[in-house]
Amino acid sequence: MAQHAHYRIDYLLNGSYKTFYISAPHMDKAEAWHWATVDAGIAQIPKYRSDQVPKLSVPQAELRGIASVEWSKR
Repeated sequence: MAQHAHYRIDYLLNGSYKTFYISAPHMDKAEAWHWATVDAGIAQIPKYRSDQVPKLSVPQAELRGIASVEWSKR
């Protein structure tokens, strides 16, 4: 089983500051944007961790009001 780390993700949703924490095996820009769309209720939540769900691209997320996604390891 992979080691999971804890990450903090901050983003703007239609100009409102949002933040949340997530445990994941790895994090990068694309993953942070994906989880921001999930937290905002825009993207699909996987039923199981191993399920593959479609991920929105950064331009698609920006069209739906998400901006300035930043993440850090906790």
